Amino acid sequence: MFAVLGRPVSRRPPPDFFYFSDFERHNAEVAAFHLDKILDFRRVPPVAGRLVNMTKEIRDVTRDKKLWRTFFISPANNVCFYGECSYYCSTEHALCGKPDQIEGSLAAFLPDLALAKRKTWRNPWRRSYHKRKKAEWEVDPDYCEEVKQTPPYDSGTRLLDIMDMTVFDFLMGNMDRHHYETFEKFGNETFIIHLDNGRGFGKHSHDEVSILVPLTQCCRIRKSTHLRLQLLAKEEFKLSLLMSESLVRDWLSPVLIQQHLQAMDRRVRQVLNVLSDCVEKEGYSYVVEDDLQGPTPPPRQR
Repeated sequence: MFAVLGRPVSRRPPPDFFYFSDFERHNAEVAAFHLDKILDFRRVPPVAGRLVNMTKEIRDVTRDKKLWRTFFISPANNVCFYGECSYYCSTEHALCGKPDQIEGSLAAFLPDLALAKRKTWRNPWRRSYHKRKKAEWEVDPDYCEEVKQTPPYDSGTRLLDIMDMTVFDFLMGNMDRHHYETFEKFGNETFIIHLDNGRGFGKHSHDEVSILVPLTQCCRIRKSTHLRLQLLAKEEFKLSLLMSESLVRDWLSPVLIQQHLQAMDRRVRQVLNVLSDCVEKEGYSYVVEDDLQGPTPPPRQR
């Protein structure tokens, strides 16, 4: 199992924070699993929310001496720890229980790397992670044409996988998709694993349209994804309703506040508007790839 221990569910990034300084939210990992399942992608390993006893379930059972040394009692008499990592591992960024109980998300481990090696890929639409510099895709409107001529995006389903991931990230407001992983054994005949979703569901009142740039530049989508989004836009199958019904079964329910659920409905409509503009500009047969009939041909060139 892999755990992400969390701060309060309602914690949003301050308005002056850059996306790369955002908090990691345990409830975002839980909600992302349910969203991925409702979209029928099924590329997020199972995740569940839990209430963890930091003393009995972590400190007293760990064999990691470095981790054990980071535990302390706060001035408020709560058990805290900060672990070992490159960023934010200090007493100022410690996780503290009440007094030793804390919410967290638990995710099922993928197969051991000895059994199923994974390959890490740089996301072509990765952000600059810089306060002033822009990434190439932010200044070149024809950037997708370059991507489509570059392996592994020049054949197979990888480009369509990126479009699915784009929709997934936009619906939850995740700007932190710098890399992604696939199973190495299957080469390009594989799928993207939707890992590391902790920076989703931060700002419910803001829709970060730059997340949709891969979709607006490439104008490609799977038919199955397009049909699912159209279904989720219908009143009787609204995404907010399905998410609410799914999340109520989690141990930490309510996982998302109502404003986040409503934001997803709004964002579904925005994605469909982008696709409608694409179809008007490029034609339905160019934009919508019929994945319900058989193998996917190479990406079409304009």
